[in-house]
Amino acid sequence: TNPLVEDKVRAMSLARRPHFHFAPARNWMNDPNGLIYYKGIYHLFFQYNPEGDQWGNMSWGHATSKNLFEWEEHPVAIPYTPTHGIFSGSAVVDYFNTTGFGSLENPAMVAIFTDHQHDGLRQSQSLAYSTDNGMTWQRYENNPVLDLEMKDFRDPKVVWNTTNEAWVMSVVKPHDFTVAFYQSQDLKSWELLSEFTNKNGTDGVWECPDLFPLPVNKNPAEIKWVLLVSVNPGGVTGGSGTQYFIGDWDGKVFTADDRTTRWLDYGRDNYAGVTFNDAPDNRRIYLGWMNNWEYAKEIPANPSRGSMTIPRELSLVTINGTITLMQNPIKEISETKISDQRFTITPTDGKSGIRFT
Repeated sequence: TNPLVEDKVRAMSLARRPHFHFAPARNWMNDPNGLIYYKGIYHLFFQYNPEGDQWGNMSWGHATSKNLFEWEEHPVAIPYTPTHGIFSGSAVVDYFNTTGFGSLENPAMVAIFTDHQHDGLRQSQSLAYSTDNGMTWQRYENNPVLDLEMKDFRDPKVVWNTTNEAWVMSVVKPHDFTVAFYQSQDLKSWELLSEFTNKNGTDGVWECPDLFPLPVNKNPAEIKWVLLVSVNPGGVTGGSGTQYFIGDWDGKVFTADDRTTRWLDYGRDNYAGVTFNDAPDNRRIYLGWMNNWEYAKEIPANPSRGSMTIPRELSLVTINGTITLMQNPIKEISETKISDQRFTITPTDGKSGIRFT
């Protein structure tokens, strides 16, 4: 490559990159993956094509931040192989060394992702691990760890679930409109707990599930569980969208309060979002892909194509007797000044929506 050309491309990229939305320096990006907070750093992994500005060669890109707005991009974390793409998934810190990949003194960061055969005939769940705070990764030699020999079976979101005192995975069977829940003590061997479906709901395949608890009206004595599911097509305004269900989790079964389809928001550009594991102060911080599959490949590349939403903090509030999932831009946006611009956040009262002043 010509160094002068590379310098020019780099300068153009920096000038055109969004200031309040993460975007890579170049090439294609879609779903956020492996969102996790560790040792004062937020880690964002993401679906990435290291070789071009259209979807393909799916790998995990990587960026880190101390404040969720100023991001440092790193080399590709988990690259595709000659036989498999690295599809969406999640990351955990194995503090108790259940996998044996690290130690109690230096716990491993473990990525749980979908191995997608390039021929499109099988998807299974696999592991990679890092013992240097997410900077370099090693694939587990006995992958995959969960394989149903299915063509479509993807997007594992794994957390340490205190109800179960075990790792719990939420993973989708996309064309069955189903989220399957699995449990493991070591991230390697998984047993099926239950499945949740809503076959009479919206059209479109299900993707990128996330199950988590939240207090209602900030009352720690009243906890409900939220299940996020992205759907495409079939979004409320066409193409991609994110729905949610509110209910209860007993350590085995998620029971929705009702099967009404509720939308996380009503815009066209928020898909495949999930929440950060281990965010401080029990905050539930959400990040999505700011795009829509109806036109994602057509938006300009300059030289990157795709960006993330502004991070949002989720909460549950009661509005007119109904528990509702609310979202507001994270408070850090008010503390971030770029050039001569500063934003002030006026939190919603549950009725008026998000306001910037």
